[in-house]
Amino acid sequence: MDVIYTLIPAMIIFGLILVLVLYWAVRRGMYDDMEGEAHRILMDEEADLRKPKAGEKEKVGGRNWPDAE
Repeated sequence: MDVIYTLIPAMIIFGLILVLVLYWAVRRGMYDDMEGEAHRILMDEEADLRKPKAGEKEKVGGRNWPDAE
């Protein structure tokens, strides 16, 4: 029974901390654009694939693996 007197205030404090962290995240804009980042990963940037970087050979046939020469 003595444990309940410790656990109840601890859980209330823990819950308040979680609510404050959620409030902080919403105020900072963490949940503004839920779909944008998910779709950005699927978009190809073909301009970057076609141009070799400095010191690299151009890849044959647009293949991206290292031994495709």
